[in-house]
Amino acid sequence: MRLMGRVAVITGGSRGIGRAIALALAEEGADVAINYQRNEALAREVAQALERLGRAADIYQADVSDPAQVLRMRDAILTRFDHVDILVNNAGINRDKSFTKMDHETWKSVLSVNLDGAFHSTKAFLDQMTARGYGRIINISSIVGQVGNFGQANYAAAKSALLGLTKTLAKELAAKGITVNAVAPGFIETEMVAGIPDDVKQKILAQVPLRRFGRPEEVAKAVVFLASEESGYITGHVLNVNGGMYV
Repeated sequence: MRLMGRVAVITGGSRGIGRAIALALAEEGADVAINYQRNEALAREVAQALERLGRAADIYQADVSDPAQVLRMRDAILTRFDHVDILVNNAGINRDKSFTKMDHETWKSVLSVNLDGAFHSTKAFLDQMTARGYGRIINISSIVGQVGNFGQANYAAAKSALLGLTKTLAKELAAKGITVNAVAPGFIETEMVAGIPDDVKQKILAQVPLRRFGRPEEVAKAVVFLASEESGYITGHVLNVNGGMYV
């Protein structure tokens, strides 16, 4: 129970990697605020699962690309939980298209959620972390932000920018008792990977030394470590969870 007494906020916490992170943090003792954009039923299922673990949990609808919605969410969360110790910027979307066919809206929609969303959420919760002299901010990037990927210029740009944001905030916030780190998953067994054609999956697996896709729970365990006291002397780090695909 490394996180007993801590309060965590997870953006995009209703499914996939976000859901796994919520469960892992709760299993370690954290109370959890779950952000979702559209699917209230899925978010509520996650909250109920956390409550069965004995944790306090609630759901909060907000489009993280909209700063006004994020501020409204922050106020509701702080009313319910009083403070936030851990922020996991996980919300993300993909709109894949080759660059020559990508229009401005396709580009901007991904940047707005994946990058601007992390900016808005961090800004929203930073003041109270600074006031308490403690915080753990964990940004969920991607191997795609490290090596690029065909048809994902928008996604790669956003995830790469998250790494630059992570390193800069780590330097700016260290003196305030706040660590900022990133987790960069490889290809993980989520809905996104499930939609990849089988022949493409085999080509991807051939590039993974461990010869399998990762599990959401394996990403979540990395987040738990970075959220815990065990990582207190680690900031500005990018923790790869990719089966050796990029080292």
